[in-house]
Amino acid sequence: MSRPRVSIVMPNYNHARLLPTSLGAVLRQGVPADEVLVIDDASTDNSREVLAEFAAKWPQLKVIPNAHNLGVCATMNRGLELATGDYVAFLAADDEVLPGWLEHLVPLLEKHPEAGLVCGLAEWRDHSTGINWHQGVRMPSETKYFPPVEMVQLGKRGALSIAGQNALFKRSALVAAGGWRPELRWFTDWFGACVVGFRQGICHVPEVLSVFNLHQASYYNTAESRQQRQETMERLLGLLESDRYADVAPQIAGSGLLGGFGWPMFTLVVCRHRRFLGWSFLRHMARRTAEATGRRFFPRWLAQLCLRLFYRSKVRR
Repeated sequence: MSRPRVSIVMPNYNHARLLPTSLGAVLRQGVPADEVLVIDDASTDNSREVLAEFAAKWPQLKVIPNAHNLGVCATMNRGLELATGDYVAFLAADDEVLPGWLEHLVPLLEKHPEAGLVCGLAEWRDHSTGINWHQGVRMPSETKYFPPVEMVQLGKRGALSIAGQNALFKRSALVAAGGWRPELRWFTDWFGACVVGFRQGICHVPEVLSVFNLHQASYYNTAESRQQRQETMERLLGLLESDRYADVAPQIAGSGLLGGFGWPMFTLVVCRHRRFLGWSFLRHMARRTAEATGRRFFPRWLAQLCLRLFYRSKVRR
């Protein structure tokens, strides 16, 4: 039996100067992907020239231009439609996967075909403050599969983390989840990963497998106001209360993960969506609020110390 095919999708918009790092890291993996789709979202810089140079050297790379700017979510969904792999990953053009990324993930997903995705730990680098920390270090320190019921228990202990920055999805599971919901904007990756995970379970690798670079111009920071984010959170909660996602709403509620969105989510849940309120939610909210407050107001050395205390664990690079 042939092994599953792996597709990598990377949306790009005006990240020409970062492509040698991000795209180069993908193409130089010890276990190569069967296809790497870079979808250029009508860039106005020299991205096309940079991508053409890469394509001349790497036959598995396909550069697909959008006729006009579609935005991140629509571009990722186009990649999902075009991908031919059984497994698919979505990587940002300003982030970086580390050596051994696919080497760790592909065999584990093959070993556990019941899982919807596999991921590892991620290093976050806030370039505006110089503060770095690791996402996911409270997860168990063993490589294993976690069914949805165990994911809920991890969430209740404040230990569950799904690092979408380096996740490898079963393509069929992501399609069944609705792909990347454009109405959820900055939270579409969180939602997609949670729906897939709480339906089929996840595999976890206790290794730092990617670097998430947080720039001032990153899509993560593009919301113009707190109201915009809160309106999008309201749409997220509305989807969870719809029939399509009724199967995962109880697990997400039980895990408390929604508390990770902080105070804005708390006000929505208390006022209109109380089924998601609980001690696990409050635990996640308190941690998120403390973390965000420290990064924003503490001196750099103190903020870094607090993050190490929050996320203390022996992680390997």
